[in-house]
Amino acid sequence: MKKCVIVMGVCGSGKTSVGLALADHFKCRFIDGDDLHPRANVEKMAAGHPLNDEDREPWLTRLNDVIFSLKNRSAGGVIVCSALKKKYRDQLRRGNDNVVFVHLYGSYDTIVERMRKRSGHYMKEEMVKSQFDALEFPKEDEGDVRSIEITPPLNVVIENSIEAVKELDKDAK
Repeated sequence: MKKCVIVMGVCGSGKTSVGLALADHFKCRFIDGDDLHPRANVEKMAAGHPLNDEDREPWLTRLNDVIFSLKNRSAGGVIVCSALKKKYRDQLRRGNDNVVFVHLYGSYDTIVERMRKRSGHYMKEEMVKSQFDALEFPKEDEGDVRSIEITPPLNVVIENSIEAVKELDKDAK
């Protein structure tokens, strides 16, 4: 696979679990987009404050550069990041024709329940609302996005995601 797959969605939607499974299945690199946040963003989120568009700008630029680097090396990869707004997804697409998106989605109640069970993550339950408020659900004009519902068991969500990537990348095996 030569595409860069962005596994997107709100916190608690299963991006990391699905992203790791996709990277393993397609034998490509896995990158956690959270690891590319500038220190100020991490500190802000750890203090329980949601990021704004200005905060996200340098992070999205870093992610765009990683996507470009993968393409430049003829490599595939899976990056997990929220990519909640269309303008964020457009920024990731800019200059990168190798990017596709798998959007993991579920109800607010499902996500809140998952967040209550998490430990060791800086995204606080109170910030779930801000993520849902920011989410611009991909529309038909974003033909490089496939939305996958997350309430089935994880193995089903993973299989659905693999099929979505294959559909988006005709060269994927």
